[in-house]
Amino acid sequence: MDDFELTEAEALAALETFVREEASADRFSGAVLVAKEGEVLFSKAYGLADREREIPNTLQTRFRIGSMNKMFTAVAILQLLEAGKVDLKAPLGTYLTDYPNRDIAEQVTIHQLLTHTGGTGDIFGPEFFAHREELRTLNDYVELYGERGPEFEPGSQWVYSNYGFILLGAVIETVTGQSYYDYVHEHIYEPVGMTGTGSVPEDHAVPDRAIGYMDPSGGTDWRPNTDTLPYRGTSAGGGYSTVGDFARFADALLNHELLSPDSTELLITGKEEIVPGIEYAYGFVDHRGTDGNGWVGHAGGAQGMNGDLKIYPKSGYVLVALANLDPPAANRVTDFLDLRLPLE
Repeated sequence: MDDFELTEAEALAALETFVREEASADRFSGAVLVAKEGEVLFSKAYGLADREREIPNTLQTRFRIGSMNKMFTAVAILQLLEAGKVDLKAPLGTYLTDYPNRDIAEQVTIHQLLTHTGGTGDIFGPEFFAHREELRTLNDYVELYGERGPEFEPGSQWVYSNYGFILLGAVIETVTGQSYYDYVHEHIYEPVGMTGTGSVPEDHAVPDRAIGYMDPSGGTDWRPNTDTLPYRGTSAGGGYSTVGDFARFADALLNHELLSPDSTELLITGKEEIVPGIEYAYGFVDHRGTDGNGWVGHAGGAQGMNGDLKIYPKSGYVLVALANLDPPAANRVTDFLDLRLPLE
């Protein structure tokens, strides 16, 4: 046992003290859940979902999750692989036959999109904010960014690409004949019982959806992030969920309810090194190391939102923190417990 590692009871007690202090200092507002092998060990909510109306966060609060959506997109692609509808080695143009840039269409494979090695670039920047409210479908993003060529030789390096996961969503729509949103609802959210998860547009009223609060000054001047949000979440991120739904998603993965055991291992096993000891898999980060005791999962963050899911396949622990504040509000919570959980 290292200097930080505690017993399970000690770790959970330390977590409760830490999160309470973070919330009291206005560094955390959100919900936290810890489970092991399907049993919830800790679940609490802190802070306000709506500061103006003084509505508290609860375990049913729906928090925007940023890039955590990428896990759902990757699961969907591997489901289509199992169904024989997608080939990971095939270039994008196999599915998006009229894709504007031929270099991207002919050279970038589905595997490279899943691992951020295709050189497809980002979606955020001046163009996004100039067209933020007009980008309503995945095809709208393709029309805006589809003329761009690869930023580097596909497969030659790892550079995080939100646009790559937009393209994966477009592939899902093409091969299924469904919208991305209908597919993940029907094949992931509904079978798992994720009733609080979705990507309903921001101009629709969604019960229990928290307001995100950002502070450009980095102090305590919290203000709503409304004017920074996309029209709706996409296959790259921006939807919303609850801590309970993420726990159900993690259990379904570990119990092979969404994918076969082989496909699940393909999904979560690292393929591209991000930094020493941490690899990117397919829409998941693999931080298990040589002893397999670590976690797989994905975080998400933008102004006024931060979330993190850590799944420990070997020990069965699942950690979820979702926050309606700027990063690293949720990551601080999961990182704190990660150092202290008894994983052997």
